[in-house]
Amino acid sequence: MKRHDCWLSVAIPASTVSDVPHLREKTMKIGLIGRAAAIYRIDEIIVFPDLPAIKQRRETNLISTVLSYMETPQYLRKRLFKIKPELRYVGVLPPLRTPNHPLANRTKYLAVGEYREGVILSSGESGSLVDIGVERPILIPNAELPSNTRITVKIAKLGRKPRAVLANPSDIKAYWGYKVTVSDVPFGQLTRSRSFDLTVATSRYGTPLKEVAHELAKRWRDSRNVLVAFGAPTQGLNDIIKRENLELTEVTDFTVNTIPNQGSETVRTEEALYVSLAILSFITEK
Repeated sequence: MKRHDCWLSVAIPASTVSDVPHLREKTMKIGLIGRAAAIYRIDEIIVFPDLPAIKQRRETNLISTVLSYMETPQYLRKRLFKIKPELRYVGVLPPLRTPNHPLANRTKYLAVGEYREGVILSSGESGSLVDIGVERPILIPNAELPSNTRITVKIAKLGRKPRAVLANPSDIKAYWGYKVTVSDVPFGQLTRSRSFDLTVATSRYGTPLKEVAHELAKRWRDSRNVLVAFGAPTQGLNDIIKRENLELTEVTDFTVNTIPNQGSETVRTEEALYVSLAILSFITEK
């Protein structure tokens, strides 16, 4: 599965999990969001504050921590994540099965040129030892790197003394997971503080997607940075943006309804993600 031609971000509000009371159900809901991001090859998930009168640090921390845990390959999680209350129910999370989550756990299954995620174990004059999820660490020669740092490596040599080199994830053609960003500013300010070429808001009050599908698809294909934004369970983006004394049309290029004539009074954020990203993927694929 190759990357999108553009950098594709989705924005979700901090109150996304506010409609479920228990941490287990919140974790399951976040897991569905992570799966949607993986399925539709999202590069970045942005969590933004949507209730200015309430401190939402706890909510943003929960969402970002669980999503980051999901995105981390299984063999690195114990090294990179300490025991935290937010991770109590991570056993209910579904696997992502993205290319940066390989199943092979033995050196004999590695291939020269293969990319792996790793964590620096130690460094010395000969280089850095990296845990890449096989039975023994692999060496990056002539590189002294900080311990406990997550990196991407490329297998350079196999045999009795396997070797790897540092790699830049942007050089990898396959989809390589998502990053999680916590925004300190609300949605309107977020859209203006980042260099998005195209911003798409999803709303039940938006224009039916079929009416703007051709124009949106053309803009999408010409864009390098695309943002698709979603509302919360109890308030849509229209309500959220009005708290900034703004209208969606002022900060977005398109406001679309991807579920016209919905039978349910409300569509949950995770449901909107699956529906909207599926349709947008269909109309924008070259």
